[in-house]
Amino acid sequence: MQLGIILQSNKPEHAWNAFRLGITALRANHQVEIFLMSEGSELDTIPDSKDFDVSAKVSEFKDLKGEIYACGSCLKVRGKEKSKICPISTMSDLLKMVENSDKVLVFG
Repeated sequence: MQLGIILQSNKPEHAWNAFRLGITALRANHQVEIFLMSEGSELDTIPDSKDFDVSAKVSEFKDLKGEIYACGSCLKVRGKEKSKICPISTMSDLLKMVENSDKVLVFG
């Protein structure tokens, strides 16, 4: 199965759970793409905490060959030119992810 996840939140628990699901799906031999938009494009600034080790989950997701993309317009609105975590993408890329996915989930 091809799973598309849209992360629209910068809340640590939302990001942590989105990546946990992505990791679980990758381990079950599914393909997973995560698209960061709105506040989700701030993923690289979400602090880790005792309960939510977001950076560890992102690393594990990437190690398992999960793909992450960030909305370029969302980054620009936040005064950023790039993401420290992933390539910049467009709405056309998001549309392709949605079209190619068997399921699409939105967190946030």
